[in-house]
Amino acid sequence: MPLITRTEEIILTAIIILKGNAYGITIRDYIKKVTGEEWSFANIYDPLNKLTQKEYVRKIEGEPTPERGGRRKILYEITKDGMLALKEIQEVNKTILFDLQNTAFGKL
Repeated sequence: MPLITRTEEIILTAIIILKGNAYGITIRDYIKKVTGEEWSFANIYDPLNKLTQKEYVRKIEGEPTPERGGRRKILYEITKDGMLALKEIQEVNKTILFDLQNTAFGKL
C-alpha cells in the first residue's frame, strides 16, 4: 500500500474526529482549528476525490435541505482501507519522530 500524503492524513483524521458529520465545511473548519491555517475548498476536495478513488473514503449523500437550495449535503466516511492507510503513515511518523528525538533533539 503506497503511503498517503500529509494532506490526506490530515483529512482522514478530520473525518474520524468529526464522527458522521464530515463534509466539506466541517472538515475545513476542523483543519483551520488544528493548523491555524485557512485551506481553500480545492485543497480539501481534490484530496477527498483522490481518497474516494483509492477507496479510503466513501461519499454518503444526505437529504436535500432548504438551506442548501434543495441540494444534498455530501458526507464522508473513512473505510477499512482508509483506516489501514492512516495507521501505516502514523507508524512511519512515530518511527521518524523517535529517530529524530534520539539524534537531533537529543543534542540540543
